[in-house]
Amino acid sequence: MIPVSVVIVTKDEERNIEDALRSAAGAQEIVVVDSFSTDRTVEICRGYTDRVLQHAWLGYARQKQLAVDHARGPWVLILDADERITPELRDEIAGAILNTDCDGFSLPRRNYFLGRWIKHSGWWPDSTLRLFLKDRGGLEDREVHEKVVVRGRVGQLHAPLEHHTYRSIADYVHKAELYSSLAAKEIRKRGRPGIFSLIAKPFFTFVKMYVLRRGFLDGMHGLVLAVLYGYYTFLKYARAWEENQE
Repeated sequence: MIPVSVVIVTKDEERNIEDALRSAAGAQEIVVVDSFSTDRTVEICRGYTDRVLQHAWLGYARQKQLAVDHARGPWVLILDADERITPELRDEIAGAILNTDCDGFSLPRRNYFLGRWIKHSGWWPDSTLRLFLKDRGGLEDREVHEKVVVRGRVGQLHAPLEHHTYRSIADYVHKAELYSSLAAKEIRKRGRPGIFSLIAKPFFTFVKMYVLRRGFLDGMHGLVLAVLYGYYTFLKYARAWEENQE
């Protein structure tokens, strides 16, 4: 058993959630906070844990913090429904937290796009802070791309967390619609975007991913991914500009 509390937030995740729960089955506890799913998500979750709560959606950061607050163990691991704890990571976590002076750990993520592991494009190792002592860390309150902040020392693990994101281009476009709207709110907090942001930033996003971060080595997957990220960058700045016109 891994002496950690795995926390997951869900909303209509019946396609993903069982694999995530199965990968976390060795944890001390699994806490799920569901936003009133209309599919079989809750039913599936209750087959793996009795710690399933339902709460209206508060936003990514606040909803995940709510799940963290319900964890009973000292160590918390945040897991998304489309992520998987690999056996290697499970073993490394078990050893790391039993003998450490760290207050949190970053994990490398192995990201998949259209079913393929993306090894370049800035997507590997994609280190992300997910494992931390509950009384030393928490979620930074922001609209999108939420992150954990730890008060203390952060170590680095080496075994990967698998992330099965964007199973189709339609899936990416759907999420880009949602995330760009939230990102636009963050942009507006920093000021009014101008023509430079709408033209240069999408282009630089493409160049950074495809050229500087060698996305071309990921073949057609790398090209499509860089173009889509350029589109997303344009969309979020265009939406911030649009909202400033209102």
